[in-house]
Amino acid sequence: MTGFQHQAQTSAALLAALPGWAALQAARPDLDRETVEAILSEAARFAEGRLAPVNGKADVQGCQLVSGRVSAPQGFAEAYQALANDGWIGMDVAEDLGGQGLPVVLHTAAQMLFDRGCTSLMMLAGSSRAASHLLAAHADDAVRADWVPALCSGHSAATICISEPDAGSDVGRIRTRGEKREGIWRITGQKIWISFGDHDMASRLGHCLLARTSDAPGTRGLSLFLVPDTLEDGRRNAIVIERLEEKMGLHGSPTCAMQFEGAEAILIGEEGRGLAQLFTMMEFMRLQTGAQGLGLSLSVADIAAGYIKDRCQGGDPKGQPLPIAAHGDVRRQVMDLSSKAATLHMAVLDLALLLDRIGLEPAPQARAALEAQAAFTLPMIKTFGAETAFETASAAMQVLGGAGYTREWPVEQVLRDSRVLAIYEGTTGMQAQDFLMRRLWREDGAGLKSFLASARNESNQFASSDGCGQLLDALLQDFECLSAEMDGLKTGNARAGEYAAEPYLRAGWIAVSALNAWRLTRLHGQPRLAALGRYRLEQLSGEFSLHAGKCRSASGNLDDLFETAFPPA
Repeated sequence: MTGFQHQAQTSAALLAALPGWAALQAARPDLDRETVEAILSEAARFAEGRLAPVNGKADVQGCQLVSGRVSAPQGFAEAYQALANDGWIGMDVAEDLGGQGLPVVLHTAAQMLFDRGCTSLMMLAGSSRAASHLLAAHADDAVRADWVPALCSGHSAATICISEPDAGSDVGRIRTRGEKREGIWRITGQKIWISFGDHDMASRLGHCLLARTSDAPGTRGLSLFLVPDTLEDGRRNAIVIERLEEKMGLHGSPTCAMQFEGAEAILIGEEGRGLAQLFTMMEFMRLQTGAQGLGLSLSVADIAAGYIKDRCQGGDPKGQPLPIAAHGDVRRQVMDLSSKAATLHMAVLDLALLLDRIGLEPAPQARAALEAQAAFTLPMIKTFGAETAFETASAAMQVLGGAGYTREWPVEQVLRDSRVLAIYEGTTGMQAQDFLMRRLWREDGAGLKSFLASARNESNQFASSDGCGQLLDALLQDFECLSAEMDGLKTGNARAGEYAAEPYLRAGWIAVSALNAWRLTRLHGQPRLAALGRYRLEQLSGEFSLHAGKCRSASGNLDDLFETAFPPA
């Protein structure tokens, strides 16, 4: 069995073990076990047969800017259209808008296979799918009917346009203007870091763009627009592709700097509510980032696990060398990286399923608790999906030794491609501030309370005689106590929260990882996953203490220490 098919089977097994899956299947009787397995098996076949073959070639070839237009790597256009024709782009988009109406969690399970095949190509599919949900939620009927089916079919594609030279994470400093002239909205300004800002993979491209439409300060003056690259009469809109960025990885995904010179645009939703509306797209793309990282993590974990069986070194010099899997240090390394990937696998599927459960919950109070828990979990999945990909690629490279550093093996490409995942769609620092200052402070820890209650309710259903349940309970208690301490920072040193946010996010991920590792230990029909879960769970207590200590030092004299080490000029 190939790694792709094994991943598909594992996803199906993990889904069946998640709380809420039975309720989803009850609401969707068409999604029985055989159907789900068939969908994921076909996704694995497509990823391996159509996407993986173009991945390495695209990494070498890259994209070209020729006469003001971007040319994608050879084979990308054909693979993208095949992806669309088979219905994969709009899997979880409503059927009346050209999608298949399948749950978010099935789309996520398929997407991580596609990202394993070719992450750079899937950058376009991800933004197009997220834009479909955005326009379905906020565009008027005519725009929705025109664009959403076209995005699902691959006729059209979409980008997200936020960043500017002086406005990256600080969205309130956006200067691009949207002005209405003679009944037509026009956009003027520069946008940078735009993935697939131009390409030849679809007939039409729409930019989901934030622009300032009033002088209200910060984000209050921002509105959301859809800016097509071609107008209804076929003319090119007033958009100039200034350059392509030369990047460390994701060479098949063109990253564009773009100038909008009075380009015609369509206002989406309510003027002045642009950022709030755009979060519909951003949340899907942050979940997508977690799934991207997961697909890459599972790929390098499989490579490392296979390599140590074939590579022979050491042993008695008088005899045959031993497979390096016989060496304890190698075993530890592979257990480390594989257990992190397996725990992430369960966690990503759990969040995607949680989003589906929100739509199924009829009781307002219970639905609000699920929504808070999803908002609490999303920054962690985005951040640690990204970091796990890079860390497991680096660890796998260490296992492979010099071979891993060469292009003969795909590990070095995964290392390069995955590094940016922790940067785009909100850096780790931004996710951490959201986690502490919004989810804990501003929302009074509603998501934390929902997570702890559901985790304890689930663990209490099982009596554990092997100590795993006690490890989980202890970590949940430790995180609850730490959260109470962090809540007290609201009234302390103004910068203390900024110092504490990232270690607090990491402590939260340890609590979420503990729950999902514990779930793995209960997969009695999956001994490999159960062993990885137990190994990971046993590592987490020490890791928690490290990050909790950093959180607690935040209220100390860090400002004084910093200014001593780095005095102002």
